[in-house]
Amino acid sequence: MSVQERKQRERAERERLIVATARELAEQQGWDAVTTRRLAERIEYSQPVLYSHFRGKREIIGAVALQGAAELATAVRAATSAAGHPRARVAALSRAYLDFAARNPAVYDALFQLDGGLAYAQEDTPEPLKDAFAALLETLGEVTGDGVHPGQFTEVFWAALHGLATLTRTGRLLPEDAEPRVELLVDRLAMI
Repeated sequence: MSVQERKQRERAERERLIVATARELAEQQGWDAVTTRRLAERIEYSQPVLYSHFRGKREIIGAVALQGAAELATAVRAATSAAGHPRARVAALSRAYLDFAARNPAVYDALFQLDGGLAYAQEDTPEPLKDAFAALLETLGEVTGDGVHPGQFTEVFWAALHGLATLTRTGRLLPEDAEPRVELLVDRLAMI
């Protein structure tokens, strides 16, 4: 291994450490607790080293969001692949999405609430974000119905899931009613 390859590997490892530490800190104490000073202390590197990887907190939030998008896509695909018929796949997708949001609140915020400097629904949208949407579209496109654009249907269904996830997390909806909401969403919006 050349010196250059070793340096690139070490740089990538430092970057992974920064993102993992930011994510851990955000999940434990919220995003307000994630500061470059605190991160630098936790990873035992100086702030200039941290700034050599990310220009600031916004880029770190973006990196966590991209990681989270990949994890969300994986979770949705795993859940839907285990389900047999379209209704079961849509219900599995819904449960996987809501579970992801509940288990990873800081990551979910990085994806959908905070400014991570990422472009959504545009030509230059990063691939992990496109893939997370594609994971939803793969299943929801099967149940769109005649005369309905699959992408728009997926957006509306996703918006409903996002609303359920956000309202449940903020205590505006009772968590114990999550399953009846999923059933209602699948039966009435997807009309399966």
